[in-house]
Amino acid sequence: MPKTRKPKKTSRSTLSGDAQQRLWLMYPPRLIQKALVWEIGSRFGLVTNIRQASVTDEIGIVCLELDGKQADIDASIRWLEKLGVKVEPVEISIVES
Repeated sequence: MPKTRKPKKTSRSTLSGDAQQRLWLMYPPRLIQKALVWEIGSRFGLVTNIRQASVTDEIGIVCLELDGKQADIDASIRWLEKLGVKVEPVEISIVES
């Protein structure tokens, strides 16, 4: 009997009580060269995992998984949006489907 996969939530609690969230980040051209993923980990104390990415001279699109406290994830999203990065939740997992 084949196993059926349940859809993944965009945000869920981990065993340590922290949260995990997958996001699509769309970088404008002026931010493509910036180390924003590294800065999220450093500034907000989050574990970052790039799940998928496509970068050209015109746009950067990154599927980013964040692990940490939900308040820190929320703060990192606000920070990215303030910089001009468009942030959207991942609806389905392309990598795992």
